[in-house]
Amino acid sequence: MTTTPSGPLTDLRRRQVLRQALSVSVATGAYGISFGALSTASGLTLWQTQVLSLLLFSGGSQFAFVGIMASGPAAAVAAIATSTLLGVRNSLYGLQVSRMLGVRGPRRLLAAHLTIDESTAVGVGQPETAAGRLGFWATGIGVFVLWNAMTLVGALAGDAIGDPRSYGLDAAAAAAFCGLVWPRLKSADAFAIAALAAVVAVLVAPHAPAGVPVLVAALSALLAAFWRRAHHDPQAPHHWADETAQGTPETQETP
Repeated sequence: MTTTPSGPLTDLRRRQVLRQALSVSVATGAYGISFGALSTASGLTLWQTQVLSLLLFSGGSQFAFVGIMASGPAAAVAAIATSTLLGVRNSLYGLQVSRMLGVRGPRRLLAAHLTIDESTAVGVGQPETAAGRLGFWATGIGVFVLWNAMTLVGALAGDAIGDPRSYGLDAAAAAAFCGLVWPRLKSADAFAIAALAAVVAVLVAPHAPAGVPVLVAALSALLAAFWRRAHHDPQAPHHWADETAQGTPETQETP
């Protein structure tokens, strides 16, 4: 997604971005109940559970950690591999988000801590730079606050709340992401690539650790996009829209 420089946002535009950030934050933060309950059931204390959510703040890595606590050393290799892959994914997010935010100093550290799936998706999904920054910070802070609050609720309630998946909380975040992606599928090609990525993720999910299906699906989407570009060039001579800054063979003077 390419953002464009912009001045201050209108009140209407700010409300639109903030509504989007809030909806994603609520859907994602609610699932923190599941982590809190699972963490305490795996042997961590209330304070250990809260510190883990505050400092690590990465849902997949947190679940991988408590998986080690619950299953013992036998689960360590798979959990560490999963956490590493998730860390790589967030590093790729950082490359894109850093250009959009343009932050320095302590704010850069805070931005790195808040760079997660949700904040990245809402931020880069905006057509204006100012809206992208607002979406990133609002979503990142919203998810952080709600995830930690719901972690506390889950840790305190424990087994009393039963299996959080029975409330559909595990599907809430996925539904929020679908809501973000759907408006961007404005062409048959975009829809086809998104459908391909979804099918790949569903096929890989039963056979791979958490986080890996997302990476594989993203790779398949990139390959499909590159293939389309390589096989749909117009007949020569042709020019892409971004060549106007350098000029075209017809407009350049011959020495």
